[in-house]
Amino acid sequence: MEQKARINLSIDDGEPFFAHEMSVNFNPLQFILDFRNVTPRNDPRTKDGRPSIHLKHNIIMVDPWHMLQIRDLMARMVTAYEKEFGKIKKPKQLEAFEKKHKKAKDSAKTSKKDETKTEVPSYFG
Repeated sequence: MEQKARINLSIDDGEPFFAHEMSVNFNPLQFILDFRNVTPRNDPRTKDGRPSIHLKHNIIMVDPWHMLQIRDLMARMVTAYEKEFGKIKKPKQLEAFEKKHKKAKDSAKTSKKDETKTEVPSYFG
């Protein structure tokens, strides 16, 4: 009787990761997808009591051909999602947040025209 070769296979499924932000960069050989999770932390053990922000990154690097495949797959998946559940819209809470902060930013611009502008990073993509 012929014996079949047996292969032991170990699969590491990884941990689920919720991304609040994502950036994409590239070089001549690859695309770099950087998924970030932003978590505010309040640690009572800190001496000054100030909150901190914890950033966790999951980075995926793919060659340009596979990036095209990912793009096409994402387009098909969004189309299928919208066909089943309806058009994807920006959440009302996010629109209200952006509107509120745009007003605050505009009023700050008019009151501080001569001061140096400092950009604050946005954690809302």
